[in-house]
Parts: sequence; C-alpha cells; structure tokens
Amino acid sequence: MANHKSSLKRIRQEQKKRLHNRYYAKTMRNAVRKLRATTDKAVATEMYPNIQKALDKLAKVNIIHKNKAANLKSKLAKYISKLG
Repeated sequence: MANHKSSLKRIRQEQKKRLHNRYYAKTMRNAVRKLRATTDKAVATEMYPNIQKALDKLAKVNIIHKNKAANLKSKLAKYISKLG
C-alpha cells in the first residue's frame, strides 16, 4: 500500500479518471454496436455523424487510440454504404 499522502491522492484520482474513461469508452462501443445492428440505411446515416464525433473526441483525449477511431469510422462508413 502507498506510504505517502500524495500517492494516496494519486490513487484516488486515477480511480475516478479510470471510471470516467470506462464509461465513455463503453458508451461509444454500445453506439457502434447499435449502428452495426441497424439495417435501415436512413437511420444508420442519421446516427453516423454523432458516432463519428464521439470517436473523434475520445481519440483526442487518448481514451482510444487515434488509429482505432479512424478504423472504426472507416468500417462504419463502409457498412453504411453497403446497406440497401
């Protein structure tokens, strides 16, 4: 266990930040999952800009890697274009 007040504080801060990051990462994953489950092109096209915006924000603050965000956006755009 930590011996210094500063390290105890750091542990508290990291735990709070980890929970915050996990919440937003999970929310993003659920949004991506929801879009992939959609079979209607109009609905998917409407959902895509918001998901794209969320991915960019998460990549900007290093919750997810920027290349992961780019790959997800690319795959989702490709999925939407294939919808009939």
